[in-house]
Amino acid sequence: MGKNAKVDAWLEAYENPMKPVVSAIRDIVLAELPVVSEDIKWQAPTFIYKGNIASFFPKAKAHASLMFHKGAEIPGVFPSLEGDGKEARTFKVASLEELATKEAELLAIFRAWVGMKDG
Repeated sequence: MGKNAKVDAWLEAYENPMKPVVSAIRDIVLAELPVVSEDIKWQAPTFIYKGNIASFFPKAKAHASLMFHKGAEIPGVFPSLEGDGKEARTFKVASLEELATKEAELLAIFRAWVGMKDG
């Protein structure tokens, strides 16, 4: 789907030490999963495929935090997804170096969502 100009503008104005990590996650997801789109929802970048997949939590400063709205429904075991509630799960990354170690898992989470939605 490519990058959304609204998200470009949001990132340009985003002042946070995690900006490089947020940008890198965005680049990875959109490059590897062309069926996934993005928009600004809840005042933050949100990934979309047949529903809202995940949104960044923009106020986190110690890590980039990506909340998977229906993360409990995503099939598979993903050690980096945090939370035990009925719906949401959170994926946190504190640096570009940590992202490099979690990139495969992050993409597997997104692919599991796409596969689930494609049924």
